[in-house]
Amino acid sequence: MNRAFLQRIFKIKNIQEFTESAFDIFKYQAANNIVYSDYLTALEINASFVKSLEEIPFLPVSFFKNHKILTGVDKTETVFESSGTTGTNTSRHYISDLSIYEKSFIEGFRYFYGDPSGYLITALLPSYSERENSSLIYMMNSLIKKSKYSESGFYNNDPQKLIKILKKAKENGIKGILLGVSFALLDLAEKYSPDLSGIIVIETGGMKGRMKEITRQELHAVLRAGFNVEIIHSEYGMTELLSQAWSKGNGLFYCSPWMKVFIRDPQDPLSLFNKPGRTGGINIIDLANVNSCSFLSVNDLGKLHEDGSFEVLGRFDSSDIRGCNLLVE
Repeated sequence: MNRAFLQRIFKIKNIQEFTESAFDIFKYQAANNIVYSDYLTALEINASFVKSLEEIPFLPVSFFKNHKILTGVDKTETVFESSGTTGTNTSRHYISDLSIYEKSFIEGFRYFYGDPSGYLITALLPSYSERENSSLIYMMNSLIKKSKYSESGFYNNDPQKLIKILKKAKENGIKGILLGVSFALLDLAEKYSPDLSGIIVIETGGMKGRMKEITRQELHAVLRAGFNVEIIHSEYGMTELLSQAWSKGNGLFYCSPWMKVFIRDPQDPLSLFNKPGRTGGINIIDLANVNSCSFLSVNDLGKLHEDGSFEVLGRFDSSDIRGCNLLVE
């Protein structure tokens, strides 16, 4: 895809523009992505007969574990890899153009929060040097660099310094963000109970395999009390995506304009529910994945609402543990 088309993706303003871009990318990927093309052939689907977004086949995200998913290119600038336990088969997302990912997460952040330069941005995650192949850490490292505050950074190994920096930011009227995996935030709340009122606290998920599993509602209740904040924000992303959805409370996620979520029938993975409100598997169109695959069927259970927001309700029993919960050791 040419550069002019890529710029068009990040200027989408309505569903019509999204649909037009999605069909352009679908036709392009059906013709130029070997893995996706073979998948369509196996399903006996002719791309020229697909007339609606709901008819587009979604590639199971598990294909990223065993295939090199690329469209129209063979070069790669980097490979993002999901975290995993010893012996697990991790997902690999081959990135041919990092500038697309950077454009996606920076414009996505601006869409929901404004310019990252105006925030003190802190993270309870390993540093970039520790996990270069993590898409989440790459994103946070880039956002931290765009902050005008020198104290922005990774504080996984120094929680007490983190608390002091956020306290100072509050006293000076500086907008602050703390982003971390769920169990790291929970650990900070239970060990130190810092007063983070006025700070935006964002959890990225990740509890399974680290401590007793609790619901998002239970997690947020503990974090709200432990940090003295009214709401907990959330980020929804994964190695196989180049875009994120964000929640500003109550576990309701909203997508950037170039990303859209559908809910599939868990009894028929090739069928989508026509109306919001039903629980099923999450399918995602991520137009930023133009050079890999933009149409993915993921292993999360969710529910779509009338206003376009969605909830993440859990994982399918046979699914692997989500990678971000294994980031912090």
